[in-house]
Amino acid sequence: MSLSNNTPVWAKKATPVIGAVGILLGAFGSHGLKELLEANGYVSVWKTAVFYHLIHALLLVFLTFTNAIFNKLSYIFCIIGLLLFSGSLYVLSIFEWKWVGVITPFGGLSFILAWLSMLKSEIK
Repeated sequence: MSLSNNTPVWAKKATPVIGAVGILLGAFGSHGLKELLEANGYVSVWKTAVFYHLIHALLLVFLTFTNAIFNKLSYIFCIIGLLLFSGSLYVLSIFEWKWVGVITPFGGLSFILAWLSMLKSEIK
């Protein structure tokens, strides 16, 4: 896979780390946090957070490591989505802070905008 010439170095470095963190959080939820998540009833919430984390880590790989023109807007919306959507679900699962659930839909909206902003380069 060749690297896009216009992809910023920070994106080339951040993307693999984001994917690795998703794998680590999945493993941590299955092993280290298993009892806590089961006791709190948040196993499915954690799995949802990890699923969306990893799906969007793959989107970041596509945005970063293809010959396509780097789409900074899609990348940023995807990062915001990861922080707000998956991040709020991780926090909810561990700390049972139900108020963070208000943040989750904004992360979902950011994910949608990440996907749709890829059209920007195609419309021109």
